[in-house]
Amino acid sequence: MTEVLELMINLTHILTLLSIVSLIGVASCTAPSGTLLENSTTGPGNRPQEQAQGVPTPSREAACILVENGFGPQGQVNVRVEEVVNGLDVPWGIGFLPNGDMLVTERPGRVRLVQNGQLRPEAVANITVTARGEGGLLGIAMHPDFATNRFFYIYNTVDTTNDSSVNRVERWQLAPDGLNASRDRVILDNIPVAQYHNGGRIRFGPDGMLYIGTGDAREPDLSQDVSSLAGKILRVTPEGDVPPDNPFPGNPVYILGIRNTQGFDWVNETTLQVTDHGPSGELGRQGHDKLSVAQAGDNLGWPTLERCESRGGLVTPSMVWREALPPGGAAIYTGTAIPEWQGNLIIASLRSEHLQRVVFDPQSPQQVQQHEVYLQGEYGRLREAIIGPDGELYVTTSNCDGRGGCPPDGDKILRITR
Repeated sequence: MTEVLELMINLTHILTLLSIVSLIGVASCTAPSGTLLENSTTGPGNRPQEQAQGVPTPSREAACILVENGFGPQGQVNVRVEEVVNGLDVPWGIGFLPNGDMLVTERPGRVRLVQNGQLRPEAVANITVTARGEGGLLGIAMHPDFATNRFFYIYNTVDTTNDSSVNRVERWQLAPDGLNASRDRVILDNIPVAQYHNGGRIRFGPDGMLYIGTGDAREPDLSQDVSSLAGKILRVTPEGDVPPDNPFPGNPVYILGIRNTQGFDWVNETTLQVTDHGPSGELGRQGHDKLSVAQAGDNLGWPTLERCESRGGLVTPSMVWREALPPGGAAIYTGTAIPEWQGNLIIASLRSEHLQRVVFDPQSPQQVQQHEVYLQGEYGRLREAIIGPDGELYVTTSNCDGRGGCPPDGDKILRITR
């Protein structure tokens, strides 16, 4: 009996040693930090900030797709384009009213009203902005309770009293008749500004918080500085306070390591798909706009990451385009008119003048399965992409911004349908 017990104990020791050896073998196969992984499986986007606060980091593995030439194959889904209105001057963002009318921001500083499908000639508000370079009146977002309080939010560039400029988010209130508006208060101030890289997209998330996309203001290192508002997606309450569950306590920073985002949308309450402009000569690099999947506290890697790189503590992008798009607005398609697009990310592009459809793998949310191009060169530069309350996709052109050919009838709002 004693010999049997000794044999069982020895076998237990052997099995334990084999388990340890197996674990060591697995660890030795892990890719080292800094490995370039193009079109291959990358490690999850580590989030040391969250780990330090005791928040678990889920495993998120995906292969990054590097688009070496062009922007993808021609789209195979039949779609139709309707012109909603024309006569606009660099329409940057659209906010929908409960009755389906629209407020539209024009970068020179006007909020316009599209009422019953017609663009009213008088502006709802004329806002004094600094419209140099990429600054001016940019994004717009409607308060989740707009129907009762009539609040909307704008992102704009303004001069200050000390001969400098800042980007800021303001809250305005629309009059009951919808024909004029007045400023209520400043929500967030002193966002760094430059001639280029000003961000500007604002959206309310499914959690009722206001998300604000900012650019690096041509200072790449600010993107990695959590004390700076530049190069981030910020998250504040509708009153401008910092939510208690933000990843950096007392700080509006939600996602960092961004160069210049103008497009993001939510996969679910905690996960966003985020587009970002690649370098335009900084650090001797060009192109490489990217699409990433991100959560609270994630670092998307600018200015460290380029192409499909993987580095410890940084999120590897899901897709990178070698040639410059660059991406404007982005929206996950939730409509019914084009059922083939359900759940896909639709990205408006500027220089490349097309809509990009990106299909993610439902079983691997970081993994791009398919991407294709629509409306190539048909309508010029495309800025905003947003789903309306009718479930249709709306897109604005940006041909009068000094970088495109401005037609006699100005910029347009388009409806993409079947």
